[in-house]
Amino acid sequence: MSAGRFAPSPSGDLHLGNLRTAILAWLFARSSGRAFLVRVEDLDRQRSRPEFERTQLEDLAAMGLTWDPPVVRQSERDDLYAAALGRLTTAGLTFECFCTRREIAEAVRAPHAQPGHYPGTCRDLTPEQRDERRAERSPAIRLRADAPTWTVRDELHGEVAGPVDDLVLRRNDGAHAYNLAVVVDDGAQDVDQVVRGEDLFEAAPAQAYLAHALGLPEPTYAHVPLALNAEGRRLAKRDGAVTLRDLSPAAAWDLIGASLGVAARSPEELLAELDPADIPRNPWVIGS
Repeated sequence: MSAGRFAPSPSGDLHLGNLRTAILAWLFARSSGRAFLVRVEDLDRQRSRPEFERTQLEDLAAMGLTWDPPVVRQSERDDLYAAALGRLTTAGLTFECFCTRREIAEAVRAPHAQPGHYPGTCRDLTPEQRDERRAERSPAIRLRADAPTWTVRDELHGEVAGPVDDLVLRRNDGAHAYNLAVVVDDGAQDVDQVVRGEDLFEAAPAQAYLAHALGLPEPTYAHVPLALNAEGRRLAKRDGAVTLRDLSPAAAWDLIGASLGVAARSPEELLAELDPADIPRNPWVIGS
């Protein structure tokens, strides 16, 4: 069965913007007859905390959201990511990268470099050069992308083409990277609809290309407007009463419902009142 999902990182409490995105992901999924999944994206072992996973799931339930079990944790799926990386490597679609962040930053400042993209430093090293550099440091594994751009379909923005980069798939410490994990997980869980914040829009073409390279279906996206503070910055805990530690679920629903132009105070009421195609396209400014 096809599915949509909400995939928080357990590094803090969910704020109103996160809760609004979760509610919209539920709305998109349920209104189209899809399953709705929750996935815990806890690859960052330094920032992820079990207590935040617990409170995040409690907050989603307090807002009335229901999801189809089980809750999947990325930290438990290394074998799946390793197998996918092995398929890409066998197909000649990866290469070892020995660059430090500083070296990449210096290279992308050079004339004719594409801002924000890996400059290709290690893409075509000879076997001898790789052996020399491997003696100095462990390599990361990057995707050898063979398409400069890729087109995705977004339910709010239409057909959008964007650049494809040589993504890091495994870091030099051996940990699998987020871009690999999220694509593999979406494929394994039959997620064909990805609803998330607009701040992740630029990642969509490269992730869709990676899905294609792995022989996985490419999802349809819906990048929803962000919640901003009064100064126009992304909402954060420092902005005041923005989590369910500060607000009741009813008060949170009042704010989120008003931001969507409805009076709904539960997911079921929202489903009856709002077509996902009609959600506001502008950022939600809280405290203005």
